[in-house]
Amino acid sequence: MEILTQILPRQAATLPAREHVPTSRHTAVLDVVVPVYNEQADLEACVRRLHEHLRTSFPYPFRITVADNASTDATARVAAALEQALPEVAAVHLPQKGRGRALHHVWSTSDAPVLAYMDVDLSTDLAALLPLVAPLISGHSDLAIGSRLSRGSRVVRGPKREMVSRAYNLILRGTLATRFSDAQCGFKAIRKDVAERLLPMVEDTGWFFDTEMLVLAERAGLRIHEVPVDWVDDPDSRVDIVATAVADLKGIARLGRALARGRLPLSGLHREDGPYEHDPDQVPTGLGRQLVRFAAVGAVSTLAYLLLYVLLRGAVGPQTANALALLLTAVGNTAANRRLTFGVRGRSRAARHQAQGLAVFFLGLGVTSGSLAVLHALDPAPGRAAELTVLVAANLASTLARFLLFRAWIFTTKTGPISTNARTPR
Repeated sequence: MEILTQILPRQAATLPAREHVPTSRHTAVLDVVVPVYNEQADLEACVRRLHEHLRTSFPYPFRITVADNASTDATARVAAALEQALPEVAAVHLPQKGRGRALHHVWSTSDAPVLAYMDVDLSTDLAALLPLVAPLISGHSDLAIGSRLSRGSRVVRGPKREMVSRAYNLILRGTLATRFSDAQCGFKAIRKDVAERLLPMVEDTGWFFDTEMLVLAERAGLRIHEVPVDWVDDPDSRVDIVATAVADLKGIARLGRALARGRLPLSGLHREDGPYEHDPDQVPTGLGRQLVRFAAVGAVSTLAYLLLYVLLRGAVGPQTANALALLLTAVGNTAANRRLTFGVRGRSRAARHQAQGLAVFFLGLGVTSGSLAVLHALDPAPGRAAELTVLVAANLASTLARFLLFRAWIFTTKTGPISTNARTPR
């Protein structure tokens, strides 16, 4: 429980489940923000329901912050009354509208090590709250999101909203190459130390705030934990779907341009336990699985290498054909092993990895060229079958060395090979 041992006394880190401890506004482990605009009718009932759930089910000190952004009704007065009535509730009033603006303000000023937010309608089943924040409290993950589109989710909503949600996430995957499943669910959490580095890069102050935050986090290689949720649509929702969709599309275009032009310093967001952009849910966790993937990549590379060699052999001679075929397949082999065998994502250090891969390439070139030289010294006119047999044997001989160099030199973190510690909390 890394965060707890850093922030709280030892006894707070070992509280039994369902034991409520009165919380001052300066000792919360979790700060749940409820952004609101003109919600005077529903605010009190929803906050009291959330408070009761946390009081009876959440094992650590908590705070609920009602972030009123420019309401024109009695929402601010209701929030102030809740603050007076419940010691774990705080009220914040912002003079300008925007859910993203409200979240940015509260998360930037909160002293809690774990920050979350949920919509005031409580459409998401509150039973998912502890699974949402537990990986952040332990230090395993950096952000967490509720997903209505993953397996295990149970969702009740109309076909119009279902279609819009799925279409939006498909657009994100097609334009920004995202891998998270649901950008719009109003149920998310982030570690405070991550928020301090990430939020200054998020420009949007409205509904696109969530998406922009998640895209930047994913591009930076931060760990995003997804929780399937039970979700019931609020029939009284006043979100303007058309206006929100237009704003989201503009946000996607702006963010895509910024990423394409390299304007965002994402390298500063990497986790301290490894500088690479990797997806811990897709990285092989053992030597055996790594070897299987490495062998599969190697088999495809060898076939491509032999095909290129045969095509080039007649035009440039055996040695030059060998060098060119090996160089071309080495670039593809390094890229494939980077992604598939060692789980490294993104552009960070990609050029360096390719340069190191070329150094390994020269090892393979020396072994294969030397083998060809020995063959031609023994037989000045060997057949193609003999050449190919020698080259396959030489490639197999250098494969083990290539794997060891990839694992021990190129794709490593400060504490060892990426895949061996990708699932280990810091």
